[in-house]
Amino acid sequence: MAQYPMRLFIASPVLIYNYTQLRQDFSAVLKGRWVEENALHLTWIFLGDQPAAEPWRKKLRHLTALEAPIPLQGLGSFGRPPRVFHLKAHDPLLYKKAREMKNNGLEPYRFTPHVTLCRIEKIVNWREYKKLLEKYREEILGEILPEIALYESTLCKGGSIYRKIESIV
Repeated sequence: MAQYPMRLFIASPVLIYNYTQLRQDFSAVLKGRWVEENALHLTWIFLGDQPAAEPWRKKLRHLTALEAPIPLQGLGSFGRPPRVFHLKAHDPLLYKKAREMKNNGLEPYRFTPHVTLCRIEKIVNWREYKKLLEKYREEILGEILPEIALYESTLCKGGSIYRKIESIV
């Protein structure tokens, strides 16, 4: 079996306007592992284990960055029961960029634009959880930055460590 030295993904960094407050509000109603603020991102494509970064670097160079920051509005979760707590991104420009990636040999598999905030272990108060989702429903909570980058992910006991390999801005 081949040994692959690099776990890669393509993503855009994000800016959350008040991540500390979001964590405080939702930590009272759900338990889980929160993503560190400096590691928050929108994943375009998870490439998984790869023997080298260079082929992906070349493909990335054929893309253009996002034209402007894209707002993140609303919160939600994936799974039944919910396992991923996330910020939503609705802008059609994200799907346009995903098509550009596909046309350049990068295949966004089941692309659902979102920013993972927490891996949920358990929602301890469903009523309050739903109230908080409603409270933040219309609020712009942050933005996806225009940069698109190739990252290496190293799995560690306390969570993943990300290293930017190449980016377009």
